[in-house]
This record gives sequence, C-alpha cells and structure tokens, in this order.
Amino acid sequence: MVTLLPADKYIVVNKTILTEQDRKNIVSLYEPIIGSLAVSLYLTLWRDLDRYTFVSVDYTHHHLMTILKNNLESIKRARESLEAAGLLRTFFQSGEPNNYVYELYSPMNPKEFFANPIFNVVLYNNIGATEYELLKKEYAPVEVPLKDYQEITALFDDVFKSSNIQVGFEAIGRTTLPLNMQDQVDFDLLMSSLPRGLINERTFNKRVRELINNLSFVYNLDTLKMSEIIRLTINEKGSIDKESLRLQTRKYYQYNNHGKLPTLVYRAQPEYLKSPTGDMSKKGRIIEVFENTTPYDFLKSKYNNGNPTPRDLKLLEYLLVDVELKPAVVNVLVDYVLKKNNNKLNTSFVETIAGQWKRLGIETAKDAMEVAEKEHKKYTSKLKKETKKEVSNEMPVWFDEKIGKENLTATEEQELENILKKYE
Repeated sequence: MVTLLPADKYIVVNKTILTEQDRKNIVSLYEPIIGSLAVSLYLTLWRDLDRYTFVSVDYTHHHLMTILKNNLESIKRARESLEAAGLLRTFFQSGEPNNYVYELYSPMNPKEFFANPIFNVVLYNNIGATEYELLKKEYAPVEVPLKDYQEITALFDDVFKSSNIQVGFEAIGRTTLPLNMQDQVDFDLLMSSLPRGLINERTFNKRVRELINNLSFVYNLDTLKMSEIIRLTINEKGSIDKESLRLQTRKYYQYNNHGKLPTLVYRAQPEYLKSPTGDMSKKGRIIEVFENTTPYDFLKSKYNNGNPTPRDLKLLEYLLVDVELKPAVVNVLVDYVLKKNNNKLNTSFVETIAGQWKRLGIETAKDAMEVAEKEHKKYTSKLKKETKKEVSNEMPVWFDEKIGKENLTATEEQELENILKKYE
C-alpha cells in the first residue's frame, strides 16, 4: 500500500476537452454521489492545467492540502472517488519523492448520465424523488416542433472547395472513461447455468458483461438470479436484448419487493452528508462507522454476522424507503432502540422515533445521536418525577455524557471497542 506524502509530486494531464457545461454537470450530477471534496479536487486539478497546455507543471501534494484545506488521507479518498466515477486515472512512480500522474477526463453528458444504470439509481437514492425529477427536467432537451418546416441546411461540399489539408498534430477530443468495477457475477457459473444451444461465443460481449455487472450491483442480485432473468432476454440468434434485460431486471426486482425501487438497505450514507474526516476521538470514530456502514451490514453485526430476520429487514426497508431516513440515521436509530429495548426492534417504538426524526429533518449521524441523547434525558427526567423512583439509565455508550467520562465500566469500554473493531 502506497503512503501519500506532502512532498510527493504530481502533474495533471488533460485527456479531454473541458467546458463550463462540464463544471455544471460535475456539481449538479456527480457531487451528490462523490461528495463535495472530490468535486473540489477535480476542479483544483482542472485549474492546475494551464489553459493553453495539456500538461501541468510539477506540483507537490502539499499544494493540494493548502488549496483544499484538508488532510492527505481525505484527499486520497476524494481522488479514489474520482477514479471510481470515471473522472480520473492515476499513475504512480516510486522515488525520492514519489511521482504521480493524474489524467483528467470529462464527466458524462446528462443524457449518458441518466441512461447509466448505476449513476441514475444512486443519484435518485441520494437526493430523493422530488429533487431528482427537478434535475431531470432541468436537463431535458428542448424540442421545437418542425413539422411544417423544410430543412435547407447547406452541405459542406456545396460551400467549400476540395483541398489537401494536412493536420500537423493529433487534435484532442472529448473523452470520458467507462465505469470500472469488479465482476458482480460469476460469468463462468452464469454461462454454465444456461442451456446449451441458447447462447454462443458472442452472447456475453464486453458491453453486455458491463450491463449485467451494473444491473447486478444496482439491484443486488446474485449470479443465479441474473441467470433466471437473462433466459427471458435471449433472442433466437443467441444475443441478449439489452433494453429487455434492463426492463426484466427492474420488473423482477419490483415483483419481489412490492413494486418498490432498488432497496436502499445495502447503501451507505451519501458522501455529501458525511462528517469531515480526521476526528479520531472515540465518538468521531463511531460516527464514521455509522456513516460508512450500510444498514444491512450494521444490523447483521447485531446478529453476530448471522442473517437478519425478514421482519427486521422489512423494518429497515420501511425506514429507508417509506420514511426516507438516511442510512447513517437508520444505523443510529437501530443502535439506540436495541440498547433501550432489550435487543428488540419494537416496530411501534421504531416508528415513533423515525417519525419524530423525519419531522425534525435529521439527516446526519451526528444530529441523530444528539437528538437521541436529548430525548433520553428528557424521558428519564420526566419518569423520575412521575414515579419518584430510580429509573434505569441504560443508554448507548456513544452518548456524550458517557463517552466523555474516563471511568467507563469494563463492559461499556468493551462495547465501545466492539462497535469500532467490527468495521475498522
């Protein structure tokens, strides 16, 4: 693993034609997915390129730290987000100091972006239905009715004479990178599960494999489930109809999920709602766990990595899809309720808290933790006054009041460390 140092040098290579429209697309379409720091890094690398050259001068990574006002670990994560989104390629050369080359690529145009099965769904999940529809309308092409018009556009050879024009350099073109991810399905198993004679050597070409991978990722389907769907989309020539595959996959998912869109229980907190990195306190590390763990994996950890019951999964789905709580907020709620309710996810208790947090507009782990602690104190205080008895003060170890004390009990200290170790 390469350690990034402030003295390490880099240059930026422009592999595309970048426009002001690209700047708008990066902010509007990509930022909800990759986060504000990744966008700032992209725009900074863009600025590092001189307007009239394709290669920047040498910079150190301390330059990025100064401009972005962030630590190198956070900048590295932002860089990896750009790489994952197809906006950047990174090359490394070991030395004293180390050297990096950052190749900058264009974002997808809006039409490509909304047609992409991963970007389209993740954007929807991150910003919600209302804002998503507004964004689609903003980028919808303008159509002027031309039925009663006749086109009279001149052709090139009607206007210009033929000549021997020679270009002395290879002009740079607009270039985007395809999304690059590991196979989500086992293609050997997939092909062996299909009847002989149904497919041929051209059935699973590169584009079809990419589409299958993307759909499998978005809809969280394993190899054998994808095999069932693919059987319905192969034509008499042994080719897979890509549009039919998209449609059948969506229909399969909705049929098995009561007509809902792809489940969010396997998605972590959107980047733009995460806390700034670098807080290494115990509470800061717990917030990082809540933000970077999917609700499914978080709940699974409470089962000692066994599979959650269908009832509990349905409750997660309700919180994320129907109430539209953010993933990190759901993790906080689950942790709080299990602690307060003897390790039971009581539906009515969960729904009561979820409704309150939704009305309060809680979207971050930090805010959810603060409101949970505040409500707990209010409830216990009221109960003490009404009953005149001691009330059990059982509460999560991440409450400020407890986590700040040096005299945590051995059990509480162990519980705190267990939360952290499961995901570090």
